[in-house]
Amino acid sequence: MIQTILVGFGFSATTFHLPFLQELDDFHIAGVVSSRPKDVQAVLGDVTVYATIDEALATDASLFVITTPSHLHKDMVDRCLKAGKDVLVEKPAFLTTEEGEALITLEQASNGLVNVFHNRRTDGDFLTVKRLLEEKRLGEWKVLESRFDRFRPTVRDRWRENAGPGAGILFDLGSHLIDQALDLFGAPDKVSADVMIQRDGGQSDDGFHVTLHYGEKRVYLRSNPFIAVEAPRFEVHGTEGSFLKFGLDPQEACLRKGEVKCPDHETGTVVTDGESVIDIEPGGYLSFYQALADSYATRRPLVPLRDALLTTRVIETAREASKLQRIVDFKS
Repeated sequence: MIQTILVGFGFSATTFHLPFLQELDDFHIAGVVSSRPKDVQAVLGDVTVYATIDEALATDASLFVITTPSHLHKDMVDRCLKAGKDVLVEKPAFLTTEEGEALITLEQASNGLVNVFHNRRTDGDFLTVKRLLEEKRLGEWKVLESRFDRFRPTVRDRWRENAGPGAGILFDLGSHLIDQALDLFGAPDKVSADVMIQRDGGQSDDGFHVTLHYGEKRVYLRSNPFIAVEAPRFEVHGTEGSFLKFGLDPQEACLRKGEVKCPDHETGTVVTDGESVIDIEPGGYLSFYQALADSYATRRPLVPLRDALLTTRVIETAREASKLQRIVDFKS
């Protein structure tokens, strides 16, 4: 059983991590690092609550699950590795390529192992896209569009939307969309982008349109806070047909309702010779956490820091391309 410390106790911790730590016998919650001990104990009873991560690092716990604001991730992973601890860190694992390279070097010299929480690699619609591409159901792919839109026209007072390091939608949702694209196709040849602030009073980017260039093929990644109608979550177009999927993966909504095993069922549309409705693959957030347990046992990373480094390079290149308003060569 992996003795686990949950670092942070906000939405991410309680929605995307705590349910699986409680569900799986592989993990035991040995403590929580939080400034709100009453909130933690209201949910977890008499679990030990530490005021600082340094206090928790002095214990025998071996795994630290870091869910704090993004600008704190690099320093916390650094401390955990220096203490020889294993880490699961929320995305983005770090904010610059320099930080990422430093952590990779430190991990190589440490007894600790780091995984990055790119759980949306197990979204059901993404798994379906992956299967269709592997089967060449649509022929040779030419265009993939991945969108994560919302209708949130008013800025809220929270760290993700305020000014500061690690804030903004490109780090928040863009990290997921970019990681999915890189998992499918690897590093692009070039990047073009429009990263924007459109809301009144906006202090950090709230929308983006990033294009990854793979020769003549294109991946379009988009998010915008003014989309009040349902737009396609995924579009894939190839030489023999298209795939279309509406709606977000239902696992997050299920977790909000306290359902670890999501019973919701989705469908998508494939158009080749004719139009057919296909079942979407079941999502696998639970299986992602099961694979994490295996990762720490075998000492083989599931989502290594090097994957996060590539994602960060794309984000940096997208910001450069947006600023220059031109297509930028990608250096992986």
